[in-house]
Amino acid sequence: MSHPTPATATPTPDVPTALGAVRVCALDDLLPERGAGAIVGEQRVALFRLATDEVLAVQQRDPYSGANVLSRGLVGDRAGEPTVTSPMYKQVWDLRTGACLDPVGKDPVDLRVHAVAVVDGQVLLVP
Repeated sequence: MSHPTPATATPTPDVPTALGAVRVCALDDLLPERGAGAIVGEQRVALFRLATDEVLAVQQRDPYSGANVLSRGLVGDRAGEPTVTSPMYKQVWDLRTGACLDPVGKDPVDLRVHAVAVVDGQVLLVP
């Protein structure tokens, strides 16, 4: 199984950049129900395209292992809310809020969530 190479975000003059949003990639660059890593400014971000084409973004760094791996996590849901499970120690987070739903016996640590919009097929993110 191969994983996409992290994208490097670049501001583009033809895409709205209100609130400091930057273009990360095209929606078609993201596979449904999979994660992809991106570098936005100096931050590593994990992007997830849901089956509905909604795109969510959280920090790439797994707070429990310290590794930048969350884009390789397992996408799922709990009570209809999208989640990601860490590929390292299997903690589970809500992708909309970043709340840690299952800390696997450790103290819960939430993730940073980034605002994302899809405009004209382009994924914009506020770092």
